[in-house]
Amino acid sequence: MSTSSAASVEAVVESGGDGAARVMGRVEQRMVDLVSGYGELLARHGGQTITAGGKRLRPLLVCIAAGVPVAESDALVRAAVAVELVHSATLVHDDVIDGAALRRGRPTVVATGGRLMAVATGDLLFSRAFAELAAGGEIQPIRILSAAATALAAGELMQREDCWKDSVSQARYLERCRLKTGVLFRAACELGALAGGVPVAALGAFGESIGVAFQLLDDVLDVTGPAERTGKPRGTDLLDGTVTLPLIEARKRDPALAQVDLRALTDAAQAAAICDLIESTGALDFAREQALALVNAAKASLPDALTLAQRRALELVADSVVERYS
Repeated sequence: MSTSSAASVEAVVESGGDGAARVMGRVEQRMVDLVSGYGELLARHGGQTITAGGKRLRPLLVCIAAGVPVAESDALVRAAVAVELVHSATLVHDDVIDGAALRRGRPTVVATGGRLMAVATGDLLFSRAFAELAAGGEIQPIRILSAAATALAAGELMQREDCWKDSVSQARYLERCRLKTGVLFRAACELGALAGGVPVAALGAFGESIGVAFQLLDDVLDVTGPAERTGKPRGTDLLDGTVTLPLIEARKRDPALAQVDLRALTDAAQAAAICDLIESTGALDFAREQALALVNAAKASLPDALTLAQRRALELVADSVVERYS
């Protein structure tokens, strides 16, 4: 996590009051406890995934969406844990599909334990997420997370289908971002709102918008790097055949890029050269503007029923999505 990102996340936690910090601490401990009882290998690789950390934006959204100051409850902790476990599971499975050696600058489970161990680790994290919600005895949280998990799988299938293609439209790309990223942000907000008794649909829409913005900016970061900031080489998406908005827009602006066959890229140096060409077209500024518009619209859509403190905390979360890339 970059220094600016860490600072912005810390500000979000502080905005939630002492309860937010305590809930997030309980979330971290609960995730570690959940993977410790499944044999040494699974415990090691599951723990490796969890302790790799990240911004924890999704469990933070669960906390803040429930209300500010954050009131501690077992239901809130379960929801925050479940969302982060699903997110972690998808990352492990994505690394299997991509054959990725690094995640957040650390070796991936598939790199250290092999494909079968990585699949088993992702399956464990995924199953424990739903077991965590089921322990609460309420059906609606399970329905919310189940719908998000279905969307995640549909988004991954869409991304696989679109690999290497030169005909992916911006609209299709944005739908893929919604499914792969925005819907889990939506679920985080909906689960928090459900636990806190605040407007579920409105906060869900807010979460989905900032989730799509997050993915847009993450795709920009794949082009800009550097590796020490992203934990992976520039142009990893290009080498994987993943078509993102920077490439879609750059192809419109530069006929030479429109002729590039991603299958011809065989190493990081070639991918970096294409990244330089993409950046030279101004496509990255276009993608950033699209993301910023989504964030601003999300903040403007927050319902009047929220307290001022909760509104400000949610706006901080939205701003933290943008600040990571500033």
